[in-house]
Amino acid sequence: MAAASSPGGSAPAGPGPEPAAAQLQYSLLLEHLVGERRGPRQARALDPAALGGIPAPPKSEEQKLIERVMESCGFKAALACVGGFVLGGAFGVFTAGIDTNVGFDPKDPYRTPTAKEVLKDMGQRGMSYAKNFAIVGAMFSCTECLVESYRGKSDWKNSVISGCVTGGAIGFRAGLKAGAIGCGGFAAFSAVIDYYLR
Repeated sequence: MAAASSPGGSAPAGPGPEPAAAQLQYSLLLEHLVGERRGPRQARALDPAALGGIPAPPKSEEQKLIERVMESCGFKAALACVGGFVLGGAFGVFTAGIDTNVGFDPKDPYRTPTAKEVLKDMGQRGMSYAKNFAIVGAMFSCTECLVESYRGKSDWKNSVISGCVTGGAIGFRAGLKAGAIGCGGFAAFSAVIDYYLR
């Protein structure tokens, strides 16, 4: 029996719309990822092989433990603290290297400082910057993680809120006005950085 031809006598058209089963699988995946049933437990419970994806072996308990540790706020704060310490130290040494007053004694400004005095001053400034950067990094990262856990969302508002809290906490040591300025400044800076990174 011959195949049915189109009314104009031309060859049959190309493939039609996607099968209903593929559309259903795609809709189910979207519903769990961005729909009303979105949630971390539901998303992890999806089996990629059941949705037509590449099957993945189940994760071991050690892998799950490592993921939980790396996603914890304590680990993120510690990582930001170490990163801030290294970055702050490098920045402090760099600024000390371009400062013409490093190693000079204010009591005897005409005396040329020795290399040991210059290196000592550079080390002190680098350590000071490293401590400050480490504290700010740990505070910001921990606050952002806690805000994200509380809100259940990952968007620009988390950075703004954590920037305000961090800047306010640092500024409040100098008074209420300094705390408000620090809150606004850190929040605006966090919003700009988040905008460019996302």
